[in-house]
Amino acid sequence: MTMQCKASLRGARGDGIDFLLAESKKGRSMTLALACPYGDDALGAACRAQREGVVRTILIGDEGKIRSLAERDGYDLSGISVVDEKNDDTAIERSVKMVSSGEADLLMKGLVKTSSLLKAVLDKEWGLRTGSLLSHLFLFEVPTLGGRVIGISDGGMNTYPDLNAKVKIVENAVACYHRIGVPQPKIAALAAVEVVNPDMPATLEAAALAKMNERGQIKGCLVDGPFALDNAVSEESARIKGISSPVAGNADMLLVPDIESGNFVGKVLLYMTGGKGAGVILGARKPIVLTSRFDSMETKLLSIALGAVVARS
Repeated sequence: MTMQCKASLRGARGDGIDFLLAESKKGRSMTLALACPYGDDALGAACRAQREGVVRTILIGDEGKIRSLAERDGYDLSGISVVDEKNDDTAIERSVKMVSSGEADLLMKGLVKTSSLLKAVLDKEWGLRTGSLLSHLFLFEVPTLGGRVIGISDGGMNTYPDLNAKVKIVENAVACYHRIGVPQPKIAALAAVEVVNPDMPATLEAAALAKMNERGQIKGCLVDGPFALDNAVSEESARIKGISSPVAGNADMLLVPDIESGNFVGKVLLYMTGGKGAGVILGARKPIVLTSRFDSMETKLLSIALGAVVARS
């Protein structure tokens, strides 16, 4: 069953991407380590995730500051562990070590620099590195497409990935899709046009990825391209342009050519279509919830749920 089918069924029941909340509550409860939960709704999302049974939460940072913020904003910390680490760098290190040691199952960034968190994640001695490329996957529920759930990668980590990096981005995403119950995701490699143009590297790399998938070099999914955005998500657009492919109009994930296009498409889906989503960093030993400061509490909660589902597998 593809993500499109699952999203359609869930949309009919009114839950859309909220299926992640239900999935996160199955089996053993996962434990979230949240580093420096001082703002941007991260503290509220983590408290809500604990209250709703999505995860068990551990907060790592200045305990006095955490409790003061919780009291100010009305967040209930009962049942939540608080580890007092007043220095941000020490709090980050402690959070990563909790995940690498198995004390926690997934990591979340609070009000700290992304570079500081990733430096700790990539520490050779106690970090979460695997030797694989780190990449970001964001799942969106798109109201204008009937509540379909579509992924985008990589709009948050890799700036201008080459062909080799795109292979690894696809592999990370495919592993995630398998974990959330999509055995053969359809991946559309995007470019500005849907034909191969020697002057447009994105079209050449999209065609190469499709051929690699056809020959079994990229497994567990269907990859095709190049696609323009319209014929990746609209069967009617694909029909009008004469594109025959099982991926055309039915993409589960959009592989974007660079971080700029991924960032633009993602923000349009969130802020201009009324969509909602969930995002995690993949390729580490455990998932990392890394959201934007401007993401809503709902997006942060759904991202925690996605991380919990991925962590359980």
